[in-house]
Amino acid sequence: MADVVVVGAGFAGLSAARELTRLGHEVVVVEGRDRVGGRSYTGTIAGVPVDLGATFVGPTQDAVLKLADELGCEREPTFGRGKNLIRWRGSVRSYRSTVPRLSIIELLDVSRIQWRFERVCRKVSVDQPWRSPVAAELDAVSLDGWLRSVHAGASTRDLMAIVARVTWGAEPDAVSMLHAVRYVKAAGGLSRMLDVKGGAQQDRFLAGTQQIALRMAEQLGDRVVLGAPVRRIARHPDHSLTVGTDRAEYTAAAVVVAIPPAHRGAVEFDPPLPADYGELNRHWPQGHLSKAYAAYQTPFWRTNGCSGEALSDEGPVFITFDCSPGDGGPGVLLGFTDARTFDPLPPEQRREVALAGFTALFGEAASRPLDYLDHCWGAETFAPGGPTAAVPPGAWTAHGRWLRAPVDGIFWAGTETADRWTGFLDGAVRSGLRAATDVHQELTRRS
Repeated sequence: MADVVVVGAGFAGLSAARELTRLGHEVVVVEGRDRVGGRSYTGTIAGVPVDLGATFVGPTQDAVLKLADELGCEREPTFGRGKNLIRWRGSVRSYRSTVPRLSIIELLDVSRIQWRFERVCRKVSVDQPWRSPVAAELDAVSLDGWLRSVHAGASTRDLMAIVARVTWGAEPDAVSMLHAVRYVKAAGGLSRMLDVKGGAQQDRFLAGTQQIALRMAEQLGDRVVLGAPVRRIARHPDHSLTVGTDRAEYTAAAVVVAIPPAHRGAVEFDPPLPADYGELNRHWPQGHLSKAYAAYQTPFWRTNGCSGEALSDEGPVFITFDCSPGDGGPGVLLGFTDARTFDPLPPEQRREVALAGFTALFGEAASRPLDYLDHCWGAETFAPGGPTAAVPPGAWTAHGRWLRAPVDGIFWAGTETADRWTGFLDGAVRSGLRAATDVHQELTRRS
């Protein structure tokens, strides 16, 4: 028995449990995986810790930065000195700003579209986007549909396609314009979301992001139960709830479900949740995104004056970063890959195509790594998919109000439910803290 059962030991669930414990509640966290961290998972390549999931943090992500500081998790700036590269229309060129060096006409079009996009952002509410005056209009079209409606050029649309793939793990025609606008506004704007220096990719953690979850779990001790997938949550007339897992059954006064909306449907609710919640789960799909790393004797691209940041309009690697521990080596390149074409390949072929992508950008030296590592999130047993939801047209206006509305002592957390930095580690932490506050207020009211 416990006051609260938290389902999911990612950043949202652990943050909720930590806060509820601080507020004096007895808490149990149940997790289906054999590890904590959720979509944060740290591996090693050539002896260097690397993040196979969530990686970067930046300014205004105050919740996760405060948490990391409290737990003593050190971070460093993401390397960004030198020229960036882009593989574009069959050739590789360099640039030094957020936007690649294109023709004057193309650059003017990119600026025009960014200006129009950010004007639309001002018209949308982050906490209740379905109530915005333009909600129906924006939710009726995809991001791609909106770009075409304002006559965005081909280069602008192709650049936005790269943004959509790394942000939501989806093509622009799969994401609601209302979702895209709300998501960007929750991050503080396009520049804040996309930039390295001063933006969401500014810093990374020396020992990886999963250490934050591990240290939270260490504080919680035996309150965290691994290898315990939740099969059933039952609500009873006396307002108690029963959570059935593969390891044990728990009775509590409240439950925090801290898993992606698309995967809530894997849990049987008794009695069934109102139909609107089931519709939400079916219309809030995860995106598709995976990662590949290659390690080299030294970060040779630095000696060539390159930052390690690169974009590509050809897959499967479409954006890269330098994750090397220092100039002396080893050199570590991170590549985001399109999971739809990357994940189905056998391991050796994944390695081959990823290295081919690195080589096309950084030259022949990239074809001969010391070590290689990738992770296919779509193959995960629990919560498979990309970093966050790729919400399609029509979903926000029809189902968005049920995203985090409590049901008879069941509360919802997870980065998708956050109003700031949705889809990021910071959003996950914020959602856990918000859910903990809501639960505490409800239990206090009952008592």
